[in-house]
Amino acid sequence: PMLQEFEALEDPRQSARCLYPLQEMLLVALCAVCSDADDWVHVAEWGRYKLAWLRKWLPFEQGVASHDTFSRLFGLLDPKVFEACFVRWMQRLSPALAGQSIAIDGKSLRGSHEGGADMAHIVSAWHVERGVTLGLLRTAAKSNEITAIPELLQTLDVHGATVTLDALGCQREIVEQLVERKADYVIALKNNQSGLAEAVEALFDAPEHPQAEAHEPLDKANGRLHTRRCRVCPAQRLPEALRQRWPGLRSAVRIESTREVLKGRKSAGPVTEWRYYISSRELPAAEFSQIIQQHWHIENRCHWVLDVIFDEDACRVRRD
Repeated sequence: PMLQEFEALEDPRQSARCLYPLQEMLLVALCAVCSDADDWVHVAEWGRYKLAWLRKWLPFEQGVASHDTFSRLFGLLDPKVFEACFVRWMQRLSPALAGQSIAIDGKSLRGSHEGGADMAHIVSAWHVERGVTLGLLRTAAKSNEITAIPELLQTLDVHGATVTLDALGCQREIVEQLVERKADYVIALKNNQSGLAEAVEALFDAPEHPQAEAHEPLDKANGRLHTRRCRVCPAQRLPEALRQRWPGLRSAVRIESTREVLKGRKSAGPVTEWRYYISSRELPAAEFSQIIQQHWHIENRCHWVLDVIFDEDACRVRRD
C-alpha cells in the first residue's frame, strides 16, 4: 500500500540503463528514513543490511544502489509530484488528527544552493506524537512562509487538532482559517503583532490578575542549569476590541526560561528570557508548557534531518 501512493511518480532516468528500479529505491529510502537513517550513505547501508527482508516485497535482482545513485535519483525527481504522493501516504497513516498536536514551521535548507543561487525554504507540518512529517511546501523565500502556511493547512484534515506555530505564523488570516477548520492553536507572539504583544505583556505584569502557574524541575545538561515556569491568563482580561480581532482566543501564556551556564565550579550567572503565546484552548499551565516545548520537536527531529539530506556533501538540489 505504501508504494501504491507513489505510482504517479515518474522515473526521470532512461529506463533501458536503469539497474535499480524506481520502486525498489523508493522502498529502501522510505523504510530507511523511517528507521532513522539521516543521509544517503545510511540509507544505502540500511538497504544492504536489510536486503533479505526487502526481497520479500520486491526482487532487488541487482541488490541495493549506492548512496551516489540515491542522491542523483532523488535530485531528479519532480518535487511537487513527490510531495503530493508523500502527503497522500501520510494521510493514510494519520487519517484523523483530532486530539493530536501538529507543529508547523519553516526552514532554510543549508547546502541547497549552488553558486549564487538562493537557498531553498521548506514549510513542514510535523505530527508531534507520531514523529512523522505530514506535509511540506517549498517556498521562494523565508518571507513566503506566511502564504505557504494556509496552503499547507488546506492539504491536512486538522479538525480537532492543536496546531502550533512560531511568531511568523501569528497572522489573523491563519487564525481565522484554523478556527473555520475547527482546529485549536497555540501561537508564539512577538512584535510583528505589536498591539497584541503589548497587551499580553501588560496582562502578566499586572499584579491584580491572578495567573495559573506551573514549574518544571531543574534540568542539568551540558554544563547548563535550566528551569522553566509557565503562567496562564484568561484572554477575557484583554481589551474586548483586541479579542474580537483574534477569533477563538481564550488564553494568553508566558514561558519564563532561566538558563545558567556553569564553567567548572563557577557560574556565569543566570539569564532569564520571557516568551509569550496566544491560544484558543483553556488548559492547565503544565499542559501548555508541554505543548509549547513539544513544538520544537520539528526543529530537533525534522529540520535536522532535512539539513543533513540537503547538505552539499550529501545531496545537491538540482534546479531547472
